Amino acid sequence: MLVYFIRRLGQAALVVAVMATIVFVSIFMIGNPVDVLANPNADQKEMAEIAARLGLDKPLWEQFALFVWNGLHGDLGRSFVFNEPALKLIIQRMPATMELALLALVFSIAIGIPLGVLAGLYPNGIIGRSIMGGSILGFSLPNFWIGLMLILLFAVQLRWLPSGGRGPTTDLFGIKVSFLTWEGLRYLILPALTLSLYKAALVIRLARAGTREVMLQDYIRFARAKGLSPSRIVLVHVLKAIMIPIVTVLGLELGGMIAFAVVTETVFAYPGMGKLLIDSIGRLDRPVIVAYLMLVVVLFVVINFVVDLVYAALDPRVRLSEAKA
Repeated sequence: MLVYFIRRLGQAALVVAVMATIVFVSIFMIGNPVDVLANPNADQKEMAEIAARLGLDKPLWEQFALFVWNGLHGDLGRSFVFNEPALKLIIQRMPATMELALLALVFSIAIGIPLGVLAGLYPNGIIGRSIMGGSILGFSLPNFWIGLMLILLFAVQLRWLPSGGRGPTTDLFGIKVSFLTWEGLRYLILPALTLSLYKAALVIRLARAGTREVMLQDYIRFARAKGLSPSRIVLVHVLKAIMIPIVTVLGLELGGMIAFAVVTETVFAYPGMGKLLIDSIGRLDRPVIVAYLMLVVVLFVVINFVVDLVYAALDPRVRLSEAKA
């Protein structure tokens, strides 16, 4: 297990190093922040002073070396626009994005698993075909269009839910959250539902495939022969068997929800990390953009690393294959 841990840790560190290089160089090639931050009437001398103050007058390799050195000490630079540590700005927005992603994950499970099991139990019926047709829409329709339609229906026409913003927050261990009050939760429902539909479609397909496979197993036939009710067979035997791949996939997809909530947060003017990223791109605030992308990279690497360790702990064959390699 120790050999497997060290090998995976080295691979994770290599991925982070490569992505840090790609992120920094690619962001360096996008525009010149001085043109955005300087007064339109500024002369060359004033623009050079701004570039020197921001450290943009140094060669690329020197800027990258400074970025790596500071990053190893927990400093990913200061925002050009807010003049605050970029990591601090992102962490301030992180609770909003995290609760949005977690609620979207709950919606994905609540929608996807029952519909997927139902489609697996009746694969050739009208119900099963209708559910699978709906899952195709979940994959196909863009998030921003779904969000706009939900706003039009529930906020404009029915006036049941607010159209944007975060709403009132409550302190939970020093962190501001919205889900503890009904009014705060109302602001979360539409963006979370929008973010969850694509993942719900994925869960439907996983649950359907798992249900069809499990229903053909011998122990299901034996349970039927014992006289167990169909509901008990589904709730006890089928759900337990199909949850392992679903939980694994959703654990990885949670990172995707956090990283790619940008469009949803923009549509609903939700003050999360994605909204901060869009605003920073418009202002060419490089430190915030780089810090956000690096945080997402580390998040994905950590989640994959944890999943690999769990697999190795559960399945000795994984450890043995790594040791032989």
